[in-house]
Amino acid sequence: MRTPVWLAELGAKVLGAVDAETAHYLTIRMLKDGWGPKVSLETPHLAMEVAGLSFPNILGLAAGFDKNAEAADAALDLGFGFVEVGAVTPRPQEGNPRPRVFRLRADAGVINRYGFNNDGLEVVAARLKARERKGIVGVNLGANKDSEDRAEDYVTGVRGLAGLVDFFTVNISSPNTPGLRALQGKSTLEELMRRVLTARDDAAPGTPVFLKIAPDLADEDKADIADIARATALDGLIISNTTITRAPNLRSAKAEEKGGLSGKPLFAMSTALLKEFYGTVGAEVPLIGVGGVSSARDAYEKILAGASLVQLYTALVYEGPGLLLRILNELPSYLDADGFQTIAEAVGAAAR
Repeated sequence: MRTPVWLAELGAKVLGAVDAETAHYLTIRMLKDGWGPKVSLETPHLAMEVAGLSFPNILGLAAGFDKNAEAADAALDLGFGFVEVGAVTPRPQEGNPRPRVFRLRADAGVINRYGFNNDGLEVVAARLKARERKGIVGVNLGANKDSEDRAEDYVTGVRGLAGLVDFFTVNISSPNTPGLRALQGKSTLEELMRRVLTARDDAAPGTPVFLKIAPDLADEDKADIADIARATALDGLIISNTTITRAPNLRSAKAEEKGGLSGKPLFAMSTALLKEFYGTVGAEVPLIGVGGVSSARDAYEKILAGASLVQLYTALVYEGPGLLLRILNELPSYLDADGFQTIAEAVGAAAR
């Protein structure tokens, strides 16, 4: 028998009393051991077709939570329409020294500088191979910190996980691996995507490839990424990763810690970027909105700005797993109020 949602939420509050990384580890452990809720919810009006995949609802678990593919099925049981594990690098790495993750309670945010800590491709592949193939599970691919050919690391990830996941995400936007964001430059990104898509076509034909971008892009970089996304027939853009900027109105004592900031402080920035890209690429390239979603209203604003799918993670730290049900149950009221029959009809309505 699975844990009731109310008890899981109580557990999340208890975990709030321990340091953030320990709480993260314990949450994964509990889900892995079957202590998570199992939600059964029919949401046909929230279903979405993206990149040839049929998502039962538009709400996904963002990368960074289940880094090592230990609890993908348990996360799907929480009610998510899809789960993205990782980031995964070819070789295992410990990441940056602890402490490396900080709650910003007063701002409903989190700063992390994990640095792609993970068990490595071989271990993650074995776990994905052993799981029940139910629901949509994708993988976030990263590069090892000391890699001499980072593009080859992404190719290795595609080849090593071919047939084990439903989509690949090329993550070149984490701020916690020195030099990684330089891969967003035009010539470098063109070469990277050419190599990744060639590997995909060879090892996992038809499997969608998404690109996750930073929210801190210069206008020239935005234009280049949009051009490359169209030219390479990329299957989608995930907008966006964490930000290295700090708004002056942050109240938390840890606000100046180095690393990527996620949660509520990221919402406006990431949603504005999402809307901007929708205005540029329109329906040519599907967009996945992530950053600061903590309510049905937030998720709906991402959809109106141009997202076909929405991901969250940080809000679970403060709201617990019951947040998913609240969002999924409340979203239809926003559709009804605006006269939409399905969530697909609302995509980009605020940007058109």
